[in-house]
Amino acid sequence: MRIIQEKNPETVHQLSSLVKEEAELSEQKVLDEVLKLQSEGKIVLKKPSEPVPCSFSSYLKTGHARWYWMTLVLASATALIVFTVPEDRLPLAYIRNVLGTVFVLWLPGYSLTKALFPKRAEKDASEGLDLLERIALSIGLSLALVPMIGLLLNYTPWGIRLTPITISLLAFTAVAATAAVAREQQARITIA
Repeated sequence: MRIIQEKNPETVHQLSSLVKEEAELSEQKVLDEVLKLQSEGKIVLKKPSEPVPCSFSSYLKTGHARWYWMTLVLASATALIVFTVPEDRLPLAYIRNVLGTVFVLWLPGYSLTKALFPKRAEKDASEGLDLLERIALSIGLSLALVPMIGLLLNYTPWGIRLTPITISLLAFTAVAATAAVAREQQARITIA
């Protein structure tokens, strides 16, 4: 316990080496003592953090990018339901309305918030946004972005109709989410 408090080793291997230097114990004896201390609750062993993949395609396959895939699936499913489910088909219209609300009031702002403020790793998590700030900023940005996208569409040949607005919001969400996951990967590589 004294070695842990004084030298603060990061791994069990480092702790084992330090103890063997001072106490002339076998590695098995040191590991038995570490496990005993853990079972008594005197120390807590943490799992080593997984390395951050260097390539973007590898990063997309990790659990860190799960939010990205959920965002794309939700946005795509909403667009598909908007185009396929009529407004007067009542049981399905409720699902369309709920997904449409999330699609308009949450996803564009959430994707942009993630792009502007990528989630940091544990080492500097205090510098990032907390959950409540992310939620408020996501809703606020969505409320600002959607009318701006509608205003821009007003000056195009397509105008402000359901199809151009849905496609524009889907494209904006996908581009912002892709930029966000790329920035998040870069931030994790920089920290690691």
